[in-house]
Amino acid sequence: MTDQTSPGATRRSVILAGAGVMGSAVLGSRLFRGQAHAAPRAQAVSAAPAAYSTGVSKQVHLVGTDGWVSMPQGAPADLPFYPDSLAPGPFDTYVFGFRDVTGMSATQVAAQRGKAQISAPMLVFDEGDDVTITLSNLGLVQRPDLFDGHTLHWHGFVNAIPLFDGVPELSLSVPIGRDLGYFYRPHDAGTYMYHCHFEDVEHVQMGMTGMVFVRPRQNTAPVGNDPLGTKYAYNDGDGSTRYDREFAFMLTELWSAAHYRDAHIQVSDWTDYDPSFWLLNGRGYPDTIAPNGDPLSTAAGRLQYQPISSLVTCNVGETVLLRLSNLGYQNHALTLDNIDLQVIAKDASLLKGRDGVTNYETTNTVDVAPGESRDVLVRPDRPGEYLLYDRDYAYLGNGGGPGWGGMMTVLRVGAPGTYPAQTRPNA
Repeated sequence: MTDQTSPGATRRSVILAGAGVMGSAVLGSRLFRGQAHAAPRAQAVSAAPAAYSTGVSKQVHLVGTDGWVSMPQGAPADLPFYPDSLAPGPFDTYVFGFRDVTGMSATQVAAQRGKAQISAPMLVFDEGDDVTITLSNLGLVQRPDLFDGHTLHWHGFVNAIPLFDGVPELSLSVPIGRDLGYFYRPHDAGTYMYHCHFEDVEHVQMGMTGMVFVRPRQNTAPVGNDPLGTKYAYNDGDGSTRYDREFAFMLTELWSAAHYRDAHIQVSDWTDYDPSFWLLNGRGYPDTIAPNGDPLSTAAGRLQYQPISSLVTCNVGETVLLRLSNLGYQNHALTLDNIDLQVIAKDASLLKGRDGVTNYETTNTVDVAPGESRDVLVRPDRPGEYLLYDRDYAYLGNGGGPGWGGMMTVLRVGAPGTYPAQTRPNA
């Protein structure tokens, strides 16, 4: 899909042109490469230090659309809200979401309309990469009466320029049938989130949430005697954030009544917020421990559009990095039975002072409020199976039904050599 220029000069086009000029000024030579620069002022000024760059360009293509997913089987009916009578089998819940369509043809991209995914694809970059994320708005199949735009907002990301920050009042939103390329050069390692900021209360609840990891520069220059290939969560300078495996969790809730109303052209009063399901990566237990799936494969069955597993696996003696992000509307306190949790960072900020003294916290419970992230290290010392779950038991059910459910998963620890080296997060 390509953006076309309107032949007439309208008030909107003038405003957008002004926004483009401001964005170009911020981006500097990237947008005006090859043009002559203005003569320097006579007054001497000190040059700002050049921003670190890996020199690597990374391209990602996401689409925003709607679709259908499945909450855990066995959850009691809450008619008419759940299961939704409009849902095609084997699904039961209406959602909005993002999909990764990188490398697809235009025809293949268009075919993803109506196939939303929750949670959104996990995005992984290195500190200093030149990142371009193209967002295409495919529209809503179930709600053709809505002309909602979509944006990408990197929540907690401190160095996005306003043009690409994704807040519609200050930047740009992507209308249906159009594309927008977002440019980022991450300068700070850590765990972040992204979500749509257009009608954000609704769009975030409907499922347009995902996670972003920025890997530290230190990975390319290990500290001490660590071999090349050692992985760190942050530029710690001493190797204290070293890890062997990483698993990420997007914490959200799902209010069936609101999802039903969106599908049936009704309005929700968000002050009545009353979640029915509590999710990790778009799934409730026991679906959380089902394997990773392929959103392009119907063989995944009812979890086709919830492809990210929350099952944690490792070998004794390994260090596991847990990346926790909360884009729900409730506080969540996660605990891991019989294993200490070491919090090393909050909201993508390493808990280490300028004097080099670490302020890491060793605890049995990690609190994550809405809009916050935590980076946590765990070091299991014996084989076994351990539960990782929300300590509020009210969040450990599926739609109020009996048995365990909700925001719960499992850590499986094997003897050395049980699990091969990890090739990607949550694998």
